[in-house]
Amino acid sequence: MAFHADRLPFPTQADRRAALFRETPRQTLERWLMGAAWAVKPPRHALLPALGKLWLSDLMAPDAALPDPEADLGDGLAGIVHDLSVPTIVAASERGLYPFAHCGPIKWWSPAQRALLYFNEFHISKRMRGYIRSGRYRVTFDRDIEAVIKACAAPRPGKLHVTWITPDIMRAYADAFDAGLVHCFEVKDEAGELVGGGYGVALGGTFIIESQFSRDPSASKVGFSTLNYHLAQWGFAFADNKRMTPTVRDLGFRDVPRAQFLKELEAAVRMPGKAGHWSVEADAATVAAWQPGGAASKASEAA
Repeated sequence: MAFHADRLPFPTQADRRAALFRETPRQTLERWLMGAAWAVKPPRHALLPALGKLWLSDLMAPDAALPDPEADLGDGLAGIVHDLSVPTIVAASERGLYPFAHCGPIKWWSPAQRALLYFNEFHISKRMRGYIRSGRYRVTFDRDIEAVIKACAAPRPGKLHVTWITPDIMRAYADAFDAGLVHCFEVKDEAGELVGGGYGVALGGTFIIESQFSRDPSASKVGFSTLNYHLAQWGFAFADNKRMTPTVRDLGFRDVPRAQFLKELEAAVRMPGKAGHWSVEADAATVAAWQPGGAASKASEAA
């Protein structure tokens, strides 16, 4: 039989990602059920009337324009997402909007308080410095966005699985990575296994954190510390975690009112940022020795 290489089924990158970033019918059903349970749990259930009204209005008269980030319909709800192309992600991010939904249509959000990290306030504990210095983990940037996104969407051991990182979100942010808008960090253990990581959007001098994962209790924090060291050295203005959590509060993030955030964001996106795919430029010892807040940081690092 003759061999015809041009007939071999070489998939395009879009085909490959469609196969990689997929859910089984059971997984989709599980996500919808868990997402619905999450939505009706107090106090989030108070948002359901506004959400239903928005959804119905959009069904009757779809509007693809990006919403006003200050037109808060409740808890930061701003509108319905109609497009997740790279230009739309850029435009939305510049306006302080981000997409999020466990089930139903993806929504645009712009909460009243934004959890920001100014890098001179970043806190690295003495224990974490030891983990970084130990050489137990190897941190890289922009090596495997697909594995990182997939891992961020995966179930967490011991927790009910509810995720907003749907196949559509996965494909959109992988495409944004190809365009140089999204960046990721990977953390591997001594055996070379991926045990932590995260990804986010870089616009000028701001880094918008999308998600992180950790298969080892300290892995993600080691990678996150390495990322923040580099963002600080590259002259970024701040990192944006969107909403406050106990974990990021302990790391030095603080809530900033939306109006102040939008003003600072407008200035930050005009900064030069860091073009191209990123690489780790400092060794572990340098990152471990970083003192973001000078003497104040030294006095509090044991906390």
